[in-house]
Amino acid sequence: MSKGENVFVGMSKRKSVSKKKLVFVAMSGGVDSSVAALLLKKKGYDVIGVFMRCLGSDNGPSTSLDAARDKSLGVNCAETDAEDARRVAGKLGIPFYVWDFEEEYKKKVVDYMVDGYRRGLTPNPDVMCNKEIKFGLFLEKALKFGADYVATGHYVRIKEKNGRFSLYAAKDKNKDQSYFLWTLNQEQLKHCLFPIGDYLKPEVRAIAKKAGLPTAEKKDSQGICFLGKVTLSDFLRNYLPVKKGVVLNVSGEKIGKHSGAHFYTIGQRHGLYSGDWKRTDEGNKPFYVSGKNVRNNTLVVAEGESDESLFREEVGLTDLNFINQITDDKLPISVFARVRYRQPLFRASLEFEKGRELKLVFDKPQKFVAAGQSAVFYVPAKALTTAGSKSSSSFAEATEDMEVLGGGVIK
Repeated sequence: MSKGENVFVGMSKRKSVSKKKLVFVAMSGGVDSSVAALLLKKKGYDVIGVFMRCLGSDNGPSTSLDAARDKSLGVNCAETDAEDARRVAGKLGIPFYVWDFEEEYKKKVVDYMVDGYRRGLTPNPDVMCNKEIKFGLFLEKALKFGADYVATGHYVRIKEKNGRFSLYAAKDKNKDQSYFLWTLNQEQLKHCLFPIGDYLKPEVRAIAKKAGLPTAEKKDSQGICFLGKVTLSDFLRNYLPVKKGVVLNVSGEKIGKHSGAHFYTIGQRHGLYSGDWKRTDEGNKPFYVSGKNVRNNTLVVAEGESDESLFREEVGLTDLNFINQITDDKLPISVFARVRYRQPLFRASLEFEKGRELKLVFDKPQKFVAAGQSAVFYVPAKALTTAGSKSSSSFAEATEDMEVLGGGVIK
């Protein structure tokens, strides 16, 4: 570790806290945030647990959204999660509070998602939740209550050098959540701790079990957090109208009908209800959505995942954020990138397009690229390349030292 570098990883590099710092931990009721709180307490921080009530309380609708829409949220585990978080806080002997962000969450996350699908995009509510709620409202409120830091159970790592903070992929590459945190900035990061970023998931569970935490064996949540057991399509039908339209194949031939172009996303295979669609391929390959037009309410599908219509060679970007600013003389820059969560990192180049706008040019065509999703850029540690130079040959070579350069929304 170079001089002046302080690593907030599992905090293994921070031997002690000379003066107790106050940290508010976002406790979701899961094992990851439970262990985050445990590790911070062991390290000597003054820890307060907070459960953020965003949606799904059993107290009925409390916002301007009508009851029918609230009902569409289905059976979820908000109250159970809150109680699990409370039990963990009791086990740890730390104060515990529930902060109600339901109204703000519906406006900033749910409405954002619904509006995105209405406009033909594929929005990412997890990115927006982190930006607007966890590292927006939660951080702001915690600081007002005197917090030095906030902490979450995200699998990601943070490093500081000479007063500047950088975000890194987690040690556990199967659980890494850096893709969802590309919107964070320096002002937010200086108040953030990610205690489990230096641990593998089995290690986190082992720590919880050894400490006797009630959440040690609790299953991880899956999918979009506020949907509960309701499918995305059924959820959207409470906001967007069913609107019959034409399904076209890649040759422009009419092969069937659909229930509304705004319900579908690029690359979608499941839930197409394609039993009566006319096929051109005798091999009975599955259909994939390769294009949609919400104005004309048309859907274009390809047969088989290798169809060239499912691939793109580059994308324009909007709403860009660089965690550490990149000057013009650094561009074009060779990066690793992904355009959806859990996608293997691939080589690409960030380049200027039409003056000040940027585009991401792929070294090899990538499939299932959807407008509205996030494109996130990475570089190997200490390898911020310039003028098109190449970084290390593969993500595997960089493993624990892949830095999040930033990201943007795909046009």
